[in-house]
Parts: sequence; structure tokens; C-alpha cells
Amino acid sequence: MPTPTTAPARQAGFINVVRVISGNFLEMYDFMVFGYYASAIAATFFPAGTPFASLMLTMMTFGAGFLMRPLGALVLGAYIDRRGRRAGLVLTLGLMAFGTLTIACVPGYATLGLLAPALVLAGRLLQGFSAGVELGGVSVYLAEIAPAGRKGLYISWQSASQQLAVIFAALLGMTLNHYVGAEMMSRWGWRIPFIVGCLILPCLFWIRRMLEESEAFQKRRPPPRTREIFRSVARSWPLIALGVCMVAATTVSFYMITAFTPTYGKAILHFSAEESFIVTLGVGLSNLFWLPLMGALSDKIGRRPLLLTFTSLMLLTSYPVLYWLADAPTLQRLIAAELWLSFLYAGYNAAMVVTLTEIMPAEVRATGFSMAYSLATAIFGGFTPAIASVLIHQSGDNALPVVWLSLAGLLGLMAALLLPRLYRAGAMTTAYSSPVIRTLCQK
Repeated sequence: MPTPTTAPARQAGFINVVRVISGNFLEMYDFMVFGYYASAIAATFFPAGTPFASLMLTMMTFGAGFLMRPLGALVLGAYIDRRGRRAGLVLTLGLMAFGTLTIACVPGYATLGLLAPALVLAGRLLQGFSAGVELGGVSVYLAEIAPAGRKGLYISWQSASQQLAVIFAALLGMTLNHYVGAEMMSRWGWRIPFIVGCLILPCLFWIRRMLEESEAFQKRRPPPRTREIFRSVARSWPLIALGVCMVAATTVSFYMITAFTPTYGKAILHFSAEESFIVTLGVGLSNLFWLPLMGALSDKIGRRPLLLTFTSLMLLTSYPVLYWLADAPTLQRLIAAELWLSFLYAGYNAAMVVTLTEIMPAEVRATGFSMAYSLATAIFGGFTPAIASVLIHQSGDNALPVVWLSLAGLLGLMAALLLPRLYRAGAMTTAYSSPVIRTLCQK
């Protein structure tokens, strides 16, 4: 039974979690909507000689947003580490909002010519710049407010909020397809989800501005100067490189089962838009179920066992599952395959994100985390839909995207294996030699 003093503390903790993940919801919502309506956006802004070429231009624009993430991680991460978690999270939400509004309101190629795709690209780049530190800022804030022994559970809600965005976007897409119609959605209706994202912005700003600064940051006085932050990030390159390998597995698997699924279902396996949205909805619900559960499990048994288990399963089972799907594609098989990959993603991600916050030194925690995550998404995750499409188009094998997924899983497995070796070799200096890290590396 909670005591009178613990109950208010838990309630306050829950409220802070809701406040901080609200903006994270918008970030993932915008990214998912762009992926869901890639074909319609291609026809509006990127007309080309063939539908494949037009789609590829759109997929590359989707990926280009990720190229801005490392710059956003460095610039905005330093801002968060110096000015505070709350101030930085409000700023990233504002930048994301402006990028979303740009994409929602720009007229098509038929009206503006080349200026139209240029403006859409600019909106995506701005979204990527702000997203470069959004996830890191949220994860660090949750890590710093989490009670002892519950850090994995708290940080798992960062990823869980993204699944709420996937679910909301899928439900909205199904509703619009039913009432507006597929033809109208392709012509102009795809803008509605972006406008919806803009309409909820005032509420998200109000929620996030009520955030309280984390106690851990308040105790760091005076805050480090920007030059000191950059120097510390440069010294932390072994950990950032390790983090890139760790994040590769989670970012590739996530965008494989979410952003690429609607295109894969419609363009490759020839399912209807409604069926593809049903699958995506199922993936979002599955992720939402498994992430907090696996985050809590990592608090009990350690992070590394989950990292090793799920990367191994990713390597061993991904090709058989996708080959089974591609050999005789049915909606039931697509749902089963996606739910299995969702289980692998959630089990690994829940342990990976909290591990990444724990291995970064406190003075550059937001910057170091964001650099590792944004570099991995720029190199691996952001171009997953485009690479998967090319692999299928060039080979004719609908299961071949598993090559990209397996490469990411191998990097994640290697990182989990190297983590204790780096610690014993002294790559983690005294700044990282906390009891948490020692326990993490031993388990």
C-alpha cells in the first residue's frame, strides 16, 4: 500500500512523464504521416517518368530529414546540456511545428514548379534538425526523474509515446480513407493529417511549458560552457560509436515495421490501403504493449541479457519470417510477421535506450545520447524505406530487405558484446565508472 507521501510523488512523476512525452508524440506522428502518404506526396511534389522514380524521390526526401539529425543533436544537445532540459524541449517542439506547417501548406508541383519540392525538403530538414535532440532530450529527462530501480520502465515511455503516434496516425488514416475516399486522399486529402498535427500544437506547447526542470540538472551548478560540452563529446567518441551500433538495430527495425509497412503492403504485396493501415495499427498496439513490459524487465534482470537475446533472435528469425510472408502473401501472414518483428524491436529497444542514457557522462548526457542516436538514424534508419524498396526492385525478392535488417541486428549484437570489454579496457574513464555501469557491464 502506498504511503501518503509516496502516492503524491508517484502522481507527480506520472504527470511529468505525460508532459515530456507529449512533444515526442508529435515528432513521430509527423514522421509516420509522411511515410504513410509517401505515394500521394510523390505525385504532388515529385512527378517523374515512372511511379517508382517518383516514389524514390519522396523516400529520399524522407531520409534527408535524418541527415540533419546529427547537426541538431550537436547544436540543440549543447543547448539542453547548458540551458536545461525544459528550455530545450520547448524549443525543439517549436522547430518541429514550423516544419510540419510548411509541409501541410505548400502548394504542389503543378502550382509552384521546382519551388514546391524545395520547400517540402526544407520542411523535412527542419523537422530532422529538431528531432536530432528531441528523443535524446526526452530520454535524458525521464532518466533523471526516474525513481531508483525504475529507470528502464520510465524511459520506455519515450518509445511508447511514439507508438501512440503510430496508432493515432493509423486510425486517422483508416477513417479518412473510409470517408474521404482513396482517390481524394491521393489528390489532396493527405494534407489533412498534417493539418491535424498543426491543430494539436497549442495544446502540446501548453503541456510542455509546464515541465519542471529535473533535479539532477539543477544540482549541476554552474552548467558547463558550450566549448566544454563540445570537448567532452569529442572525448566520448568510443561511447558514441558504440551507441551508433546499438541504435542501428532499433532504428532499422522500427522504420521497417512502421514507415515502410504501408508502402510494402500496398506497392509490393498489393494489399489495400485499409489493410496496410490495419497492420500498422496492430504493430503500434504491439509495440505499446511490449515496450513498458520489457523496460520493467530490464530493471529486474539487467539490460545486457535483453540486448543479446533480441539481437540474436533478429539475426536467426528475420529471413525465415519474411521469406514465409513473401512466398504466399496474405493479410494474416503479414500481420503475424509484423507482430513478430514488433516483439523483437520492443524487446531490444526497451533495454537499448536506457543503456544509452546510462553510459553517457552527466555533463554531456543529452548531447552524447542525441549524437549517437541521430548518427545511427542518419546512416541506417532514415533511409530504410528507400533501401528496402531498392533491394526489392533490383532483385525481385520481396524478402530481401532482411539483409538490411540483419546488418543492423549484427551491429547491435556486436555492441552488446563489446560493452563490458570497453569498460575493462578503460575506454570508459572514471566519469563512467559508476555502480550502474559496473552492474550493466557485468550482467
